[in-house]
Amino acid sequence: MRTGTAELPLHYGETPHWLFERMRELARQIAILLVDEFGPFELMRRLADPFWFQALGSLLGFDWHSSGLTTTTGAALKEGIRGLEKELGLFIARGKGATSRKAPEEIEGWGPELKVDPAELVYASRMSAKVDNSALQDGYQIYHHLFIFDREGRWAVVQQGMNEQTGYARRYHWLGGHRPEFSFVEEPHTAICCDRRGEALNLVSRVSGEARQVSAALACERPERLARELQQLREKVLSLPPRHRLLLEDIHPERLEKIFLRTYERQPAGFEELLSLEGVGPKTVRALALLSELVYGAELDWRDPARYSFAHGGKDGHPYPVDRRGYDRTIAVLRKAVEQAKLGRREKLEALKRLATWEA
Repeated sequence: MRTGTAELPLHYGETPHWLFERMRELARQIAILLVDEFGPFELMRRLADPFWFQALGSLLGFDWHSSGLTTTTGAALKEGIRGLEKELGLFIARGKGATSRKAPEEIEGWGPELKVDPAELVYASRMSAKVDNSALQDGYQIYHHLFIFDREGRWAVVQQGMNEQTGYARRYHWLGGHRPEFSFVEEPHTAICCDRRGEALNLVSRVSGEARQVSAALACERPERLARELQQLREKVLSLPPRHRLLLEDIHPERLEKIFLRTYERQPAGFEELLSLEGVGPKTVRALALLSELVYGAELDWRDPARYSFAHGGKDGHPYPVDRRGYDRTIAVLRKAVEQAKLGRREKLEALKRLATWEA
């Protein structure tokens, strides 16, 4: 299920090579330790927690409040476990911008190592992006996608969207493949954490359940009828509440008619199947949702589901410059603890556990 989002200001600049190499090595040792101690699913569960992921990125030395923490932490983790995927039973597909579309190829490439059909994981990867772009319309366009999965078909997603108007990026976390009752289109998240909220069309809310059903039913109607009803709504725009007035300005029935023809030919059985269709994007979903609400009285959830909330130093010197010597000591201690634990000598790991429970 999607477990939350984090919203961060957009920052620019590259990660220095000396820092990224340390981030990669520390991420490697942390991944080895967590998988050895608790199994691959526990690492995925933690990555699906926006607060734990933020803490990990800060520990690795990136700026705690920068949007680049998401992409750099994901890259460090993927590069860190490179060559250990089969041993750990953990695999990562990732991409930024156009390269994010290569995630399905990477997932399919690990097919022989999996106990499930990789097509299921490809579907999960694609649908998580579809939901956050089209079913939850909060003003953020997905541009970074990190997909983590194991042999059992369990998976986690950490992906980020950008809002060019506000200059902020919002991060989305998912966790799936471990519960038979999981749904992509009804309450897939357990928390959304960020520091800015706006108006959102939330079609994955339980409140929007009837609207999802009506939208899917409308998608099976003849396209000319849908285009005609949308045109009538545009002509009556002045009688609608302000939020609808803004949304209807973006709808062009004549352009949507071609997409409606495609949905009519496919006759989707439900909202999830409708959302999964190629070519069905935010404008199509928004048009059907508005018809559902304004013509058929189905309730829509307009609330932004985001909730307000909020080692080694940071790349840009915040809260202090990265302490290279201290960073290297941390890597050395953790690497030695992991190596000795594999030989049956767990004294250092037990000491780390005691430190975790120590209270000053």
